Amino acid sequence: MKYDIITIFPEFFESPLSVGNIKKARDKRIIEVETHDLRDWTADKHRSVDDAPYGGGGGMLMKPEPVGAAIESVRKPGAKSLVVLTTPAGEKFSDRMARELASYEQIIVICGRYEGIDERVRELYVDREISLGDFVLTGGEYAACVIADCVSRFVPGVLGNAESPENESFKYSLLEYPQYTRPETFKDESVPEVLLSGNHNEIETWRRKQSVERTYRRRPDLLDRAELKKEELGAVKELKKRNSHPFNLYIALVHYPVYNNRFKIITTAFTNLDVHDIARSGATYGIKKFFLVQPNTEQQRLIERVLRHWTEGRGTSFNESRTRALELVEVKDSLRDVVEEIEKAHGKKPKVIVTDARFGDGMIGYEELREMIFNPEDESYLLLFGTGWGLAKEIIDEADYRLKPVSGYTDYNHLSVRSAAAIILDRLFSSAV
Repeated sequence: MKYDIITIFPEFFESPLSVGNIKKARDKRIIEVETHDLRDWTADKHRSVDDAPYGGGGGMLMKPEPVGAAIESVRKPGAKSLVVLTTPAGEKFSDRMARELASYEQIIVICGRYEGIDERVRELYVDREISLGDFVLTGGEYAACVIADCVSRFVPGVLGNAESPENESFKYSLLEYPQYTRPETFKDESVPEVLLSGNHNEIETWRRKQSVERTYRRRPDLLDRAELKKEELGAVKELKKRNSHPFNLYIALVHYPVYNNRFKIITTAFTNLDVHDIARSGATYGIKKFFLVQPNTEQQRLIERVLRHWTEGRGTSFNESRTRALELVEVKDSLRDVVEEIEKAHGKKPKVIVTDARFGDGMIGYEELREMIFNPEDESYLLLFGTGWGLAKEIIDEADYRLKPVSGYTDYNHLSVRSAAAIILDRLFSSAV
């Protein structure tokens, strides 16, 4: 494996790639790292590698001529080579990608700088664009070091123990299990007995279980790709029973004030399917309570009758899971009553989030909202769904956040409220397993 790193700061790499296993592998010529000063391929007396972008704008762009010339010069004829550009716009670097890159004989890394690189370099030379994550570095040299270090671990002979990369975090989309060494007891904390037993099957089972539990607690998103056995899925289910979820979410289905198809304010009628299905979604994703905002007295009586059937009457023996879901439902006259009840439970008003099928200014995305809700601060959230043709403008204007509409890869956007609620709750609160 050879890394050819094209940069305007070749001295940057003298230290990080000259220590530890990487240095040993270089000394043994298992891998080779060569840095190339991009300015060596410039043609002007100032050795300029950047220029102002066409169309104006702040910052400078890396010019295409020196980058193209550098790539053409260092590419090894006949070698299985790959040209990589480090850029925030690239694919997110991962363990899986590192394993793929380790199969190449030569990786040419272009270290991005300034405001980026001329688009023609991407089109003519670059095979793969890579980003370390959703943040911006002062230069691609940092990313180049990470890529070289991570990929090299999968080149045979680089690590002293050939099993090391096979047993570490992310190999099976799981975090690594807890590790212990001597002494057996440290500050009254002892090594788990199973690790001292000498029973390799029990140790392997314990380690796998610990990996699954640690991944569920710290990185549940990884479990979507993990291949889990039936008993491991059962262990995750037990974890969910024993541990409360780290958020306080309430939802409300608003029957007033909402619009009809002529955008007049109306009160809509109770719909059995909406309440049943949204309640079941709420129970699945861990909401605290599902409020129905319905000021009409006759409608309230009808709703209470249905709820009593499932939570107190004959329905309790007919379908226990539906009973459990409908126990979350509570009828309120107004949104003000809903907010007051949540405020009593948490000591302060909830953050109100509205949903709407129409796009508007200042909308918040699902990932951003999920991060906010899962923040450990003691906040509660109220997510509002509208019936009819959507929530009244007065409710939307007073909300803390407005969530972007559910959107697919077509221009069709006319979901039932129960379908939209299920999709939104899944996007915000799916645990991947």
